Amino acid sequence: MKKFLVGLLLLAVVGLVFGGMAIAKDKYVVASDIPWDPFEMVTADGQYFGFDLDVMRAIAVVEGFDIQIQNIAFDSIIPAVKAGKADIGASGFSITEERAKAVTFSNPYYLSNQAVVIRKDSGLNIVTALAGKGPTKAIGAQNGTTGFDWIKDNLIDNGFPVKQKGYETYPMAILDLVNGRVDAVIQDQPASRASLAAYPTKLTIAGIINTYEYFGFLVAKDDPKGILPKLNEGMEKLGLTARKNPTGKYDLTVVPGSVWDNLMKAYFGPSSDKIEAAWLKTKDLLLNAQTLADVEKFAAAFAEEANK
Repeated sequence: MKKFLVGLLLLAVVGLVFGGMAIAKDKYVVASDIPWDPFEMVTADGQYFGFDLDVMRAIAVVEGFDIQIQNIAFDSIIPAVKAGKADIGASGFSITEERAKAVTFSNPYYLSNQAVVIRKDSGLNIVTALAGKGPTKAIGAQNGTTGFDWIKDNLIDNGFPVKQKGYETYPMAILDLVNGRVDAVIQDQPASRASLAAYPTKLTIAGIINTYEYFGFLVAKDDPKGILPKLNEGMEKLGLTARKNPTGKYDLTVVPGSVWDNLMKAYFGPSSDKIEAAWLKTKDLLLNAQTLADVEKFAAAFAEEANK
């Protein structure tokens, strides 16, 4: 009986000790190439936001882990994840067979095509721009992107007289386009809207290349830290389901009124200025969120504010 009472007392003490302690959460480094509107953005005072980054924050809340966002050049993200310097790559990565040899992808979360951006006064169209009919015969894209690969695989390797010019960031490529150092820039369609918004009187979209690329988040090959289920389950909790159909493609379904739905409404449509202003006004709801309900409150308020 005495031993039994001593045991109960010990259990009570242990319970008191650990009951007053917070259980440490896993913390993952999220590598992202910032800015790349609207997926990765930065405020005037250096705060990171954007569709990918807010999705990461929301998943962290509903799956019970913490994140640290690091700004890394796009073509350095996969090497960083492979080397263990980052845990998750979140930067509008198209899921490709080549990349899947080096890392493991989450379920897809976005479907995109490539846009061909040109100067309004160039006199070019999508055919002449891609055929090397412009004054520089140069086409730009960010290093390591599928847009960069498309230039080589579909133009240079097929004998078109064009020059491929790579850039560390897309804003650098767009600036060269504005200044006449390249004839066109190939970039993901949603990001091209931000390029046009930055130079509305100078740039236009000549056309869309239907590449049908799925974006995914990435982790180290074979997911040694067990992060992938958290990402996939987290996206479903936020309102996105990705299911493979008989053709081998994915059907992406968004629950109306969900966190995912409201983040899409906030980030895809409004101007970058409106998105930033709305995010600054509502961000504390996300940054201090503890539950799915908190995240839902943020997403609804953010979408409403961005679309005023």
